[in-house]
Amino acid sequence: MQSVCVFCGSSSGADPIYVDVADRLGKLLAAEGITLVYGGACVGLMGAVADATLAAGGKAIGVLPDFLRRKELAHPRLTELFVVSSMHERKARMAELADGFIALPGGMGTLEEFCEIITWAQLGLHQKPCCLLNVQEYYEPLLRFVDRMAGEGFLKEQQKGLVLSAPTPEEALAAMRGFEPVIVPKWVDRKERA
Repeated sequence: MQSVCVFCGSSSGADPIYVDVADRLGKLLAAEGITLVYGGACVGLMGAVADATLAAGGKAIGVLPDFLRRKELAHPRLTELFVVSSMHERKARMAELADGFIALPGGMGTLEEFCEIITWAQLGLHQKPCCLLNVQEYYEPLLRFVDRMAGEGFLKEQQKGLVLSAPTPEEALAAMRGFEPVIVPKWVDRKERA
């Protein structure tokens, strides 16, 4: 993997461990020679992971919608900053720049970005690893919900393997490196429904 997209909050969260883990992830990416791709802001966990990556000599590429850049949220020291016209364009650009995806803890935006990139994998639009950085078991409710989706027949059992999970940055990268693409036809054969 030459680049990893990190989805994360524009807030720091209530527990200082979230910033600590963002900092560890940024340093690890730099040490491994992996370029950070992220949302381009200087605040919250986004700012923390970018600051750590850059301080450790790594590369950080931001993708920021113009309306957020105009609010002076752009990180001033990035290796490269792409200013795009919309949130949709932001996600598409980050996806094309990245070889894999990690979600740090975050809010609705982080959840939406991760769920969309998993959906793209489910539809066969990419075969890149997608990992929840499950700090303090932050994502346990989501992982249980993925199990429920499969149990209720809304997700094929094999496709649960699209959602990787690890408690530390080191284990997340290891899980991503060991990822085997899950290729399962999305749509049920009409004969199966009869």
